[in-house]
Amino acid sequence: MSATARSAIRVAPTRAQRTQASSSVRAQAAASKRDVRARMGGEYGASSTSFYTTTEKQDSYDDLETVLTTKCADEGVRVVIKEMLDACADITDALRSALVTVEGSSNTFGDAQLSVDVIADEIMWNACRNSAVVAYGASEEEPEVKACNPDGEYTVCWDPLDGSSIVDNNWAVGTMIGIWGSKSGTGADGLLGATGRDQVTSLVAIYGPRTTVLVALDDGVYEFSYGCTPEGCQLADGTWAPWICSRSKITISPDCKIFAPANMRAAQEVEGYKKLLDYYMENKYTLRYSGGLVPDVYQQFTKQQGIFSNPTSESSPAKLRLAFEASPFGLLVEKAGGKTSDGVTGGSVLDVTINAVDQRTALCIGSSNEVDRFNEMICMVGDA
Repeated sequence: MSATARSAIRVAPTRAQRTQASSSVRAQAAASKRDVRARMGGEYGASSTSFYTTTEKQDSYDDLETVLTTKCADEGVRVVIKEMLDACADITDALRSALVTVEGSSNTFGDAQLSVDVIADEIMWNACRNSAVVAYGASEEEPEVKACNPDGEYTVCWDPLDGSSIVDNNWAVGTMIGIWGSKSGTGADGLLGATGRDQVTSLVAIYGPRTTVLVALDDGVYEFSYGCTPEGCQLADGTWAPWICSRSKITISPDCKIFAPANMRAAQEVEGYKKLLDYYMENKYTLRYSGGLVPDVYQQFTKQQGIFSNPTSESSPAKLRLAFEASPFGLLVEKAGGKTSDGVTGGSVLDVTINAVDQRTALCIGSSNEVDRFNEMICMVGDA
């Protein structure tokens, strides 16, 4: 390679360099703030249906270690959470530099894999294989439980990059991770025979303009933000902690005015679903649906309300994976005060036994009163 060619190659900045650059940009922005408040009465800004955040800036934010020490009693669980967050950080960095192209391979379902799918999955496998505490791992890309560390005590299941059909459009995508004790269920691998309620914790990461991760801890759901440098959070050595706790003990209201209706094709065959969608529109609910499970459910934690529905019909069967998608999100939503439905009996999706690694399920998840409405109109259980 010529000297000219070598000089044209750009070396990717390190995390420390990116953090330093981010702080410089933040300081410049703080010096030239604009008034962008959305005023009521239509003077300017969007209408009240936009559901802007009400989260206020804090004087300081706890780092990951501080929160885990006080809110997660089990040392092994603390270790596996930190390992999974490290993997989410690596996926974040990979997404910032990788092109979205077809890899030339396919997963076990025959779906063409994208470059970012393969990268994210490999990062997760490396995290589990090199873990001191993970005994078994299973990926949605290849749903088979595989041995990792023979001395480990946890089984980790993940969807490495949910939203492959929308990632090329730069929409938010995410990673879902469920963690079970390796002896749960039948005791063979920590997964088969277990339920979502047997999880010791779960994490859901969303990759958008920022990377944030929801984590189920002992007393509720906490959100951690990656690579942020807010005032008051600089460490003694002049650096910033990779992860800070951006929100604590998040709750989901029992009522909502935001709906995310998946599998709308089923409304052509399921009369109750058609009536439910009509109800949302007649009562002026706000539609917030991207087609990615992570952003469509994650918004329930940022807006503290919402309902995601994905019933099934004869020609539109279940697509969501119980172990990789429904269970991790189900634990988080129910721990935040929300509710879930298996879409058939009306019972919690966390009580459904995992009999196959690739088991599929219908799902309704979110604000409890709206899940009850779904159960009444779709599952025909409840007061209706």
